[in-house]
Amino acid sequence: MRKLDARSLEILRKLAPEVSEPVHYRSILPPVSMHHAADEEDFQERLERLSAEEFDYLAGKILDGSECLLCISPESARIFIDLLEKKAPGGAGERIRELYKSSTGYEV
Repeated sequence: MRKLDARSLEILRKLAPEVSEPVHYRSILPPVSMHHAADEEDFQERLERLSAEEFDYLAGKILDGSECLLCISPESARIFIDLLEKKAPGGAGERIRELYKSSTGYEV
C-alpha cells in the first residue's frame, strides 16, 4: 500500500487544510472528495487551488496506479478530469478519462 510522500502530503494539505496530524490516508482524492468536501461544488473549488504541475503530479499517480480515481464518484472524477484537461493539457486527461470509462463503465 502507498504511504503519502512529502509532495503528496503538501497537495493533500492544500486541498484539505483541515486535515490533522498524523495523516493516515493512502491517497489524496478519495478522502478529499468523500470526507472533506461538502459536495461536488466544494470539491471543485478545492481542486481549483492546484497548479498545473500539481495536476500533472496527480495524473501521473493515477496512471501508475498509486492514486485512486476509481474510488470517487463519477461526478467527482469528471470534475477532476475536466480541470486536469483545462489546467494541464497534454493528453493525460484523455487517457485518464478512457481509463475511468474502461474500468467503471461510466462516461465522465
